[in-house]
Amino acid sequence: MGLNETPRGDRIHIALFGKRNAGKSSIINALTDQELAIVSDVKGTTTDPVYKAMELLPLGPVVMIDTPGLDDEGELGQKRVDKAKEVLRKTDIALVIADAGTGLTEFEDGILDLIKERKLPYLIVYNKADVTGSDSRRDQENSCFVSAITKEGIYELKEAIGKLIPQEDKHKKIVGDLILPGDFVVLVVPIDSAAPKGRLILPQQQTIRDILESGACSIVVRESELEQTLQDIGRTPALIITDSQAFEQVSAIVPEDIPLTSFSILFARYKGDLEEEVKGARVVDQLKDGSRILIAEGCTHHRQCDDIGTVKIPRWLTEYTGKKLNFETSSGSTFPEDLSGYDLIVHCGGCTLNPKEMKHRIASSVRAKVPIVNYGVLIAELKGILERSLEPLKL
Repeated sequence: MGLNETPRGDRIHIALFGKRNAGKSSIINALTDQELAIVSDVKGTTTDPVYKAMELLPLGPVVMIDTPGLDDEGELGQKRVDKAKEVLRKTDIALVIADAGTGLTEFEDGILDLIKERKLPYLIVYNKADVTGSDSRRDQENSCFVSAITKEGIYELKEAIGKLIPQEDKHKKIVGDLILPGDFVVLVVPIDSAAPKGRLILPQQQTIRDILESGACSIVVRESELEQTLQDIGRTPALIITDSQAFEQVSAIVPEDIPLTSFSILFARYKGDLEEEVKGARVVDQLKDGSRILIAEGCTHHRQCDDIGTVKIPRWLTEYTGKKLNFETSSGSTFPEDLSGYDLIVHCGGCTLNPKEMKHRIASSVRAKVPIVNYGVLIAELKGILERSLEPLKL
């Protein structure tokens, strides 16, 4: 992925909900003016949520989520409906698609109740307006009348969606608010067997982009070249950011007067809840024999022989506590509904998840009264350098 491509986790997620044959896929095609979604007169063509990253002018980079029909039938149909409702976890803007002729039914009302309960921005989109003529509901709040066939109302729908884009995270930075134009920032990136061939991992790419946009200079080195680099650059870096797995080695090299943190800690602040995750790190000393720990990752990937989630973190936690701990794992979009049996949740940095989904997972943990921490915050705590790594963030 190039530096000019917006990662899916940083795109506005727009989800479409409605009954089978309401025209959700047709509206996606009309919005993008492309045949991106399969359209059919057969009910239930969309059987699982389908994610499409795209540029939606004038909104910019978005992810459109086409969901199964809310009126799907049978046991399999109910599973599809449940999948559609799960999409709400990561939805920034919800579009409820209804037939302009029949209006809202119990199915649309049901999903609207869930949307309002979660306080999500939404629009009711009445499709097939070309065959219904005038309608007294056209002036109702949060509604648009469109025709996916004739494109009537599609421009107005785009404008209405644009007004709903959440503003609170629009100017949020990974590291840009911690540095000044002209600053030097050193990034420590280990290249080992787990590193992807020919590219940097997503958090590293995004951090470099954020530094460039801030007018600062980034210097990327391996941990083996760090000490020599600090001598060669001739000035003190404003900040050093390291991969969490090299935290201990890097901390020993970097003088105490140079601010030091990790990519994972920056991402906890960027799209999670750093304060809550620091609380989770403090719980490690309270773990006992038999404690259940969930290792959760936001993506699925090929696991190496010394994988951080399934091998290294369990090993480090066991060595640190001296206890016999029970570890379980989850990955991708799968995150347990019932968290009550766990004593600690250790989550990845969530670089592939959007902030809505990451915050949902943290909030679910808080509601279940289960501490949650991410990889980097936990590693810093286990290595005794959490306090130092938090200082640059003024937490």
